[in-house]
Amino acid sequence: MIPINGVKHWLWRAVDANGDALDILVQTRRNAKAAKRFLARLIAQFGQPRVVITDKLRSYIKPNARQAPGADHRAHKGLNNRIEGAHRPTRRREKIMGRFKSPRQAQRFLSSHDQINTTFKPRRYHLASASYRHARSDALELWSAYTLEMTA
Repeated sequence: MIPINGVKHWLWRAVDANGDALDILVQTRRNAKAAKRFLARLIAQFGQPRVVITDKLRSYIKPNARQAPGADHRAHKGLNNRIEGAHRPTRRREKIMGRFKSPRQAQRFLSSHDQINTTFKPRRYHLASASYRHARSDALELWSAYTLEMTA
């Protein structure tokens, strides 16, 4: 949940098995219709999932059963820790920015922030120091190529 101008907005986030964010959606509601909308968007982009892990909100049951009938739906207190952990960089940036001013600004920022954050902040605990330095230099080269392409 993120407050925007005193109104609660829900941050829907899909994370893959590696902890990388697949998609983010900012919505004012947290019900079955919103879950269906988000799940349909994910299935259209990435295909049918094998496993869907959610928190214990009961609104997820019907949309998951209808849109991903072959997927194993798991709803348990500790299983969605990877998703909750993915909120940390978002919370950090939100605090530095002085909170979000509108849902549209939050959506635009969060969609790009997670992709950039994944590129420039490789998971240090998974890599040896030489691999980490190599990953960082690759990210900077990629960024240099993008900026050069944008200015040309």
